[in-house]
Amino acid sequence: MDNDLRRLLKAITAAGYVVVINRKGHPEVYTADGVWITTFAGTPSDHRSHLNALAPLKRRGFRWPPGR
Repeated sequence: MDNDLRRLLKAITAAGYVVVINRKGHPEVYTADGVWITTFAGTPSDHRSHLNALAPLKRRGFRWPPGR
């Protein structure tokens, strides 16, 4: 997992979501009450994969990058 993804997952956790690494090494994001939201690729081959996985969180109000 690269540093950008680690930083993003840390911000997601700080926002109140739960991040779990599944058996295949992919970070999965859940709400506090256990509702699945999205799964990030462990080693993305597409430059848009993080953006595509981040979209459901943004629809729920999560802000990334935080300075914007």
